[in-house]
Amino acid sequence: MARLDERLAALADMKPAALRHEWERAYGMPAPRISGELLRMGIAYRLQEKVHGGLSRCSTTALKAASDRGPPIKAGTRLVRSWHGRTVTVEVSENGFVFEDQQYASLSAIAREVTGTNWSGPRFFGLDGKASRG
Repeated sequence: MARLDERLAALADMKPAALRHEWERAYGMPAPRISGELLRMGIAYRLQEKVHGGLSRCSTTALKAASDRGPPIKAGTRLVRSWHGRTVTVEVSENGFVFEDQQYASLSAIAREVTGTNWSGPRFFGLDGKASRG
């Protein structure tokens, strides 16, 4: 542990060339073109990861899911799409979503109601950047 602490402390005084060399030692590949501070953080993470282990599978999955989400949709926004000739209109509320005067907790529940099958609500309403057909 003392050795790790020493290596982490040494990063603070390293010049960019030394940081790039340290990155290559830590990751086995050339350093990306990023600031010295980001190099320090990446190297520090890798050093700690080698000593203490990486993130758990659960944490990795949660971070991936969080990064996949877009910005929150503001209350009052209307989502409109056509499904097999039917216009589907949903209003975003403070507590979720309103579709045909019913409150829903998720867009996926509305997509399931409309299509009769399981859908990703954000995908169904075109919020994930991927086109859906219907």
